Amino acid sequence: MDFTIRAVRPEEYETLGEITGRAYLDDGHLLRGEDDWYLGHLRNVAGRAAVAEVLVAVTEEGTLLGGVTFVPAPGVMGDRAKPGETEIRMLAVSPAARGRGVGEELVRACVERARAVPGCARIVLSTQAGMRTAHRIYERLGFHRVPERDWAPIPEQPEFVLLCYALEL
Repeated sequence: MDFTIRAVRPEEYETLGEITGRAYLDDGHLLRGEDDWYLGHLRNVAGRAAVAEVLVAVTEEGTLLGGVTFVPAPGVMGDRAKPGETEIRMLAVSPAARGRGVGEELVRACVERARAVPGCARIVLSTQAGMRTAHRIYERLGFHRVPERDWAPIPEQPEFVLLCYALEL
C-alpha cells in the first residue's frame, strides 16, 4: 500500500468534504444533483467528526485519497445501527485514487474498529443500488445483504430505497 489510514485532521475537513461530495455527485448518486440537500451533509466533515470517527486514506506526501465515517454506536449518525451494532457511512474515494484498494482499506479499518467496540456483534451500512463497486468491496470482506432492513430515507420519495449490508463479527 502506498497510503495509510488514519483519523481526519481539522485542516483536511474541507478537502475530504469536497472528495465525498464530488464522488456522490459525479457518480450520479444525488437525486437532485448540485441542488440535493444531501450534498451539504456529505461536505460537512466537521459535523461528522464531532459525533463519529472520520477516517481518511492519505499518501506519505499528505494527499487525501478518500474517507469514511465510522459510527461506533446507534445515535446521531447511526441511521440503521441497533444496539450491539456499529455503522459505516459515506465511503468515498477520489476518482484519481480508484482501483488502488483505498475503499477496501477504509472499510477494513472500520471493521477493525467495530471489533474493538465492547459488545459489538455486527457492523451495518446502507448503500444505493447503483454503487456496485462498493458492493463488491463489501461482499469481498464478508458483508451480506439484509433486505429486510432496506429503507427509504426520504418520506416523499418512497421509491428511493437504500440497501442494507451487514457483517457479523
